[in-house]
Amino acid sequence: MIIKVEIISQPYSGEFKERIYDIKSPWNSQNWSFIKFTEDDYSEWCGQFRGFPQNAQISLKNKIILVLTSDYLFQLDSKTANIIEYEDQPEYRSLTLTPDEDFLITDYMNIEKITSSIKNKRLIESPIEMDFIEFKNWDANTLEFTCDEFKQWDKHYLMEYNDEIETIKIKNVT
Repeated sequence: MIIKVEIISQPYSGEFKERIYDIKSPWNSQNWSFIKFTEDDYSEWCGQFRGFPQNAQISLKNKIILVLTSDYLFQLDSKTANIIEYEDQPEYRSLTLTPDEDFLITDYMNIEKITSSIKNKRLIESPIEMDFIEFKNWDANTLEFTCDEFKQWDKHYLMEYNDEIETIKIKNVT
């Protein structure tokens, strides 16, 4: 079973056993992402994914891996490393793992929670219409992130998402 994922630069030929994850599409870019997987026996291998790398996270609790590239959002099974689901041409900008090992993903305007499948996302309500969302860091069960108010790009917000009660609040406005 896979226990760790990490974005790496292109490895030297023969450095790792490699597996290519490619979805045939005329819209594919020429970019590739390289993800190093660590198994529970600490052996390592590399997955090559279509698209420029954005993020990769593993939820040991849910036994799934999400790999976000510029071309796709891949969901892999952590036991077999097989693709379970994927979304092409995603608008997602950021991905993070909650302390409870669920995923939060954001496009430019919304934050959604993923627990078991990328096909079942739950929208997290916000007190404002957000734009240009950027995840920052976790402090216990609270995620700090920045955003602008939609259609009012001169208003910059520091926001907090509380994972225990699944709410967003405004922390600061500049």
